[in-house]
Amino acid sequence: MMISNTDAVGRVEPDWVRHAIWWQLYPLGFVGSYPIAPGGTVPTAGEHRLLRIVAWLDHAIELGASGIALGPIFASSTHGYDTSDFYRIDPRLGDEADFDTLVAEAHARGLRVLLDGVFNHVGPDFPRYREALEKGPGSAAAAWFQGGAEAGTQAGTPGGGAGFGTFEGHPGLIALDHGNPEVADYVTGVLEHWLDRGGDGWRLDAAYAVPAEFWARVLPRVRERHPQAWFLGEVIHGDYPEIVSETTLDSVTQYELWKAIWSSINDHNPHELAWSLGRHNGFLDSFTPATFVGNHDVTRIESRLDDPRHLAHALAVLFTTGGTPSVYAGDEYGYSGLKTEEYGGDDAIRPEFPADGPPALTDTERAVYRLHQDLIGLRRRHPWLHEARTRILDVGTDHLVYEARAGDDALVVALNLGDQPCGVDVGRSGLVALVPGGTPKPEGSRVTIAPHGWQVLAPAADDPAR
Repeated sequence: MMISNTDAVGRVEPDWVRHAIWWQLYPLGFVGSYPIAPGGTVPTAGEHRLLRIVAWLDHAIELGASGIALGPIFASSTHGYDTSDFYRIDPRLGDEADFDTLVAEAHARGLRVLLDGVFNHVGPDFPRYREALEKGPGSAAAAWFQGGAEAGTQAGTPGGGAGFGTFEGHPGLIALDHGNPEVADYVTGVLEHWLDRGGDGWRLDAAYAVPAEFWARVLPRVRERHPQAWFLGEVIHGDYPEIVSETTLDSVTQYELWKAIWSSINDHNPHELAWSLGRHNGFLDSFTPATFVGNHDVTRIESRLDDPRHLAHALAVLFTTGGTPSVYAGDEYGYSGLKTEEYGGDDAIRPEFPADGPPALTDTERAVYRLHQDLIGLRRRHPWLHEARTRILDVGTDHLVYEARAGDDALVVALNLGDQPCGVDVGRSGLVALVPGGTPKPEGSRVTIAPHGWQVLAPAADDPAR
């Protein structure tokens, strides 16, 4: 077994993760199973909609991804994160045979499959919760849930109304009691079951809300059986290295860098991004963060940026900094979508995709797609970027120049957010432009970046600094 990237506590991530670039999708929305459009028909298991994803696997390959990161696919009441049965594929998507087919088709193409599970809470139709409502406080079933000793017994009442603990006050998301050994055994069994069935790893939703000691009990047990599995925790705020160390997670979502990328670009404040890249270096000393500029929970990057000319700048940062990057399905076409804090506020960022695979593209969509391909291709040709550290070479009110380096390997990235050409010193001579194509070779150590332009440069083949 090849393993790499020893972290601060001596744990290692699987070697395959070094090359991982995820294409992330939200299956229920992707295949048109949730939400149902007005006048639409409710999907049934007989429709096998999960298999629609197979028609998009070649797209993931052409994009340059090495894996697909699935959103929730297990039986649930509504949006997938109110799970009712962790051992059953959501009937709106299909059945277990459909899952097996999807995994087999992905693996046949060399694509890894990342699963998404929420083990902080369950939905109101989870059988153990229904049993807890029936048998009342003090029962073995009630002990599975926070507040179970004092909870009421109103059958059919959502969790909050029955006295059970909930996730962030949502009455339909009943919080598990992670101090109960039966809960730990159950979650261990679920993780192992779907890894046995072909999954390559797990994204653990709301991992930040689960006590660290719970993950520290569960994940090592799963790794004994699946040492090549990768575990990513959804973490928004907090001390990332400490969380990784205490939970034994392999990685967490790097929301700090996500926010810094778009806000520094919008505010014309590269100093914010420079500061965050320094923080990012510190995280890389402990673990390899999961990086992104879009996912199923946030406003799409196309809608987030004030100036569409700066999409390339955001993507350049994503694909030239250390981490395990992902692309949210549709971002590679420049899809727009605004997340709002209201009922249905996620719908715009989780649209249905064509059932028979990629559509014909407009000129604008094709340009964004090619931009993604170019930068992902750059990333794949330089896999050392997975653990690269960033050194700031020059930063001003409208420009940022940094070096990404791992050992003797290095690239230089120059970003100009301003309305005027920007001459910057990239630190040494002998560099040649990689992307975008056709840009003249820099003269000496000075590079001129066009207004709202950008560049990635590398040492020439005969450069002794290479």
